[in-house]
Amino acid sequence: MQPAASDRRSTYLDALTLEIERKLRKALSSPGQRPYLLQQLFADVALEIEDRALDIIFDKDEDRIVAAHDGIDASLCFYDVLADYYVEEPERGKCILALIVQLWSQSFVSHTFALLFHKWLFEVSVENTEALLRYGSALVQGAGNVFWIDIQTNRRRFLSLFMYLLEEVALVPERSLKISIQARRDLYLLLSRFLFFYNADGSLEIFLKNFPTFPNAFLVGGPADIFVIELTDQLQKLKVEPVLVHYLSRMSALRGLELRMTTSTRLKACLYSFTSPGGPMYPTRVVRHTAWDTLDLLFPVGRYPRHVISLFFRLLYPWYWPSSCWNFIMTCVKTVVYYFIGLLASSWENLRKPRST
Repeated sequence: MQPAASDRRSTYLDALTLEIERKLRKALSSPGQRPYLLQQLFADVALEIEDRALDIIFDKDEDRIVAAHDGIDASLCFYDVLADYYVEEPERGKCILALIVQLWSQSFVSHTFALLFHKWLFEVSVENTEALLRYGSALVQGAGNVFWIDIQTNRRRFLSLFMYLLEEVALVPERSLKISIQARRDLYLLLSRFLFFYNADGSLEIFLKNFPTFPNAFLVGGPADIFVIELTDQLQKLKVEPVLVHYLSRMSALRGLELRMTTSTRLKACLYSFTSPGGPMYPTRVVRHTAWDTLDLLFPVGRYPRHVISLFFRLLYPWYWPSSCWNFIMTCVKTVVYYFIGLLASSWENLRKPRST
C-alpha cells in the first residue's frame, strides 16, 4: 500500500509540474498576456491545498503532522509540497527553473521562484557559481514581495517560507554561505523587517548572534543597531492598523538590547511619532495607546514628562477636545462599572462560602 501511495503522490506532483511548465511557456510566447498569466501562476502556487488533494499527497497521519506543524493558520499551500518535491527530485524542477530564468524581469516571477525553489537553492548542489549569485538575489527579492502580501492582507500564508529562511538558513551558517555575501546581508535585513510580524521574536538573540558583518558597521553599529534601524524603517511603512498594533505589541522583545545613542534616539522618535493624532502618521486611538505602552516600557526614564508634554500639545488643537473628553468620560465610566462588578462578584463569593461554626 505504501508504494502505491507514493506513486500516486509522485504522479500528482508531476502533473502539477507540467501545468506550471505549460503556463510559463504560454507566458513566454504571449507577451500581451504575460503579466496576467504570471500573476495567475503565482496565485495558483500560493493557493491552499483542498482536502481532496491532501488525501492524494499525504496519508492521514502525515496530514495531521503537517497541519500541526503549520501553526498559526494550520493550512498547507501548494508551494509547500512542491518545494519539498523539487528537493527530493531535482530533475523535475530544471525545466521550470530554465523558463523562470528567461522571465526574470517580469512581475511575479521572483515571487514564484522564491516559493518553489527556496529549499532547492540551499539543499541541492548547484555547481554554477554565477547562477547562485542570481538565484540568491532573486530569492531575497521574491521573499520580500510575498511577505508584503501577508502584511497587506494581515495573514500568514507564507509563514513556512519565512520560518525556513530563518531557522534553516539564517541560523545555519553552513547553508547561508551558499549565496553571495551581499545576498546574505540582504536576507538578514529582510528577516529583520518581518521577524515580529511572524511572531519569531523568541529567536531574536540567536538571530543577532548569527548576523553577517556589514561594511558600514562602524557607522551604524552592531547587529542590534542594524536590526532596530530596519525595524523602525518598517514601522514607518506600515498602513494596516492590526499589523502596526501587532508590531508595536511585540517590541517588548527589544527591552535590554544594548544600542547606540543614535539608534536609541531613532527608536524613541519612531515610537513617539505614533502617539499623537494628526499628520504625518494619522494613527488611530488604539495605535496611539499601544505606542505609548511600548514607549513607556522601553524608555521608562522620562515617562511622566513625555505625557505632560503630549497633553500640552493636545490642548493646542481644540478640535481634538470633544473626542478626548468623550474617551476620558467613557474610560472613567468603564472603570467604575468594572469596579462595582468586581465588588459584587467578590461579595457574592463571600456569601456563598459556608460559615464556620
